[in-house]
Amino acid sequence: MTEPTEPPQRSGRGETPAVHRLPALGTPGLEQLREHLLEHAVRRGNFVLKSGKPSSWFIDAKQTVCRPEAMLLVADAVLDLVPGDATAIGGLTMGADPVAFVTAAVGTVRGRPLKMFSVRKEEKDHGAGGRIAGALDAGDRVVVTEDAVTRGTSLLEAARAVRAVGAEPVLLVALVDRGGTVTAMAAEEGLPFRAVLTAPDLGFPFEGA
Repeated sequence: MTEPTEPPQRSGRGETPAVHRLPALGTPGLEQLREHLLEHAVRRGNFVLKSGKPSSWFIDAKQTVCRPEAMLLVADAVLDLVPGDATAIGGLTMGADPVAFVTAAVGTVRGRPLKMFSVRKEEKDHGAGGRIAGALDAGDRVVVTEDAVTRGTSLLEAARAVRAVGAEPVLLVALVDRGGTVTAMAAEEGLPFRAVLTAPDLGFPFEGA
């Protein structure tokens, strides 16, 4: 586990924070992904998280996942964590959608085909109904994903929806874990959790406690 370091100084978009104080990640792809997140997705200031807790930083990970120069970095980093027997990837809309879409698309050309689906926040009462949109079948072995998590409640909600249709969640994956408490919460439901990058990797302490 990397130790929290001094947060990178960032006063607005366009300023690239110094990364020389941050922990080494070991692979060029992860280093490039971190640099992209720090440049495009991380903001410093006064923010209130979904939990109501104040924070001095905020991450809009879609600013990385949805940019063409970073899509392959995101997909390859997630695919490195996907179990070989997984057959589908998805999660709660909208946080999971870009990560799942790019991972499934790139996985197809990398020889790692995966179905992709979204979990609606509310059950649809017309058409086919239900909470699942996209390709998910009973018996699928599922990676449940999210762009950034603090407490992991969206991941767990999506995992329960996956189980409700007869598929099996086998791994929870976040692009960025800013909370540091998801592993323990997921374990209570018998699920493993992995993150591509963590808050300390970006120069910030965990905030999930």
